[in-house]
Amino acid sequence: MRSGAKVAIVGGAFVVVASGVGYGGYNLWSGITGGSGGAVGTSGSESRKTGPVTSEEVTSTAKDFLAAWATGESDRAAQLTNNPVEAGPALLGFREEAKVSAVTITPGAPTGSGSVPFTVKATVTHDGVSKPWTYASELTVVRGLTTGRPLVDWEPAVLHPKLTTKTATLRTGGAKTGEIQAVDRKGRVLTAEKYPSLGPVLAQLRDRYGSTTGGKPGVEVYVDSGEQGVPDTTLLTLAKGEPGRLQTTIDADVQAAAEKAVARYGTASVVAIQPSTGAVRAVANSPANGFNTAFQGKKMPGSTMKIVTAALLLEKGLVKADAVTDCPSEAMYNGRTIRNLDDFSLQGKTFGYAFAMSCNTAFIKKIDDVEDIEGDDFGLAREAREVFGIGLDWKTGIVSEDGSVPEASGAAAAEQYIGQGTVTMNPLNVASITATAKAGEFKQPYLVAADVDNRAFAKAERKLPAQVAKQLGEMMRTTATARYGTATDAMASVGGDKGAKTGSAEVDGQGVSDSWFTGFSDDLAAAAFVQGAGHGATAAGPVVAQVLRAG
Repeated sequence: MRSGAKVAIVGGAFVVVASGVGYGGYNLWSGITGGSGGAVGTSGSESRKTGPVTSEEVTSTAKDFLAAWATGESDRAAQLTNNPVEAGPALLGFREEAKVSAVTITPGAPTGSGSVPFTVKATVTHDGVSKPWTYASELTVVRGLTTGRPLVDWEPAVLHPKLTTKTATLRTGGAKTGEIQAVDRKGRVLTAEKYPSLGPVLAQLRDRYGSTTGGKPGVEVYVDSGEQGVPDTTLLTLAKGEPGRLQTTIDADVQAAAEKAVARYGTASVVAIQPSTGAVRAVANSPANGFNTAFQGKKMPGSTMKIVTAALLLEKGLVKADAVTDCPSEAMYNGRTIRNLDDFSLQGKTFGYAFAMSCNTAFIKKIDDVEDIEGDDFGLAREAREVFGIGLDWKTGIVSEDGSVPEASGAAAAEQYIGQGTVTMNPLNVASITATAKAGEFKQPYLVAADVDNRAFAKAERKLPAQVAKQLGEMMRTTATARYGTATDAMASVGGDKGAKTGSAEVDGQGVSDSWFTGFSDDLAAAAFVQGAGHGATAAGPVVAQVLRAG
């Protein structure tokens, strides 16, 4: 046995402990366990097995694979997988690129699906510095399609669960970028430990600004994404670098409130923006360490879109906030029947009242009037782009989606008017829409000031006309304060000059609608999304209220 490889027993399970690269470890292990039916070298005279793998095959194949991996036999371990061409280099890189100098792998009890969890306890050594590294992963044993042998179903995530793409690799060395110390608008340090939702945000900020803020790289074990624009993920720090200071627009108090607000739900997001500047004060997601839905989601926004639709109708002079409008229980457009919630109708009520009650049909019945204005191609998509900045390539400081309102006609246009169909938004976009309604003009949202890297902010072509902005703001205030307003209960605890709009989006194949809510209080606007939570006021509403109270 080479390099001092030893066999130990941990918790009743055989464990291979390897320091250096031990190529004899596999043979010792095979002798103890009796080998696997799928081991390389199985006699060709044996009949090819079919059907699901047996529990014995799962156990022995997993042990053989983990033993070969632990002792550095990357080729041998790769041959015990169903994709040795990809597995081999990855397993070799575990030693050579990730600089693992010793490793202990402990398998857990197999599950009925052929999966085997295991724990890796390794030592990473680079430039004379060593540090322990422990993590858990999982493998699955399947039957080979051509050989019938039990084999490990190879995915990069077997090596480490953070290897989620085929381009990602493990590496140890000097980080690609310097470290940053991100601070909020008052100079308070922001960390992923204190504000979990900021973990992915801080990683992107480091990737983008780490080389320009004066920071010096540390030595790390990291996931090299292998993709342009996708930040690397630090797994273990062997030696800390010197961080450079990066000022953000986040407000730590508002961020803390946002984190707590979304944590009540399995899938939820919220963003807060200062209407007068566009500065992002908070961004939070649940789950906290997953996809940044708050900035990158593409969801139907439901009736929060009526802020944009109302602005269009007001600009065209087709409605007035204090003028009576038609709100039947249902309306048909191009063969598509649109109904109000619980089939309610309003008689003799103003458009402002219909907005506060979120009457779908009051909006749908105006589509023909919009299209009949001769010589004017000014529709919803243009209103969203030219006034609210939707789709103008925002430069926020991290990756973000700017929302989408494509040109539409017929039934698709009817759906767009109430935030369904082809309209897609995220909380960042909807919070910005509300901020625009409050301020009367679009200010591109941003996390890092433009002069840090000389970015050019997106600019809308025009402001809301003064009378339109006044009426739109008053309708949102009514929605948040009048006894009949759909947002009144949710906004009851919010002070200051306040307004809001509720929304729910019906998603195909989803039994319960997505919950949306957006509102403002003085110079802070926020929007929240809670997946599959129903009406906007019941789930997303309290999230927004909690964030606005903190501002």
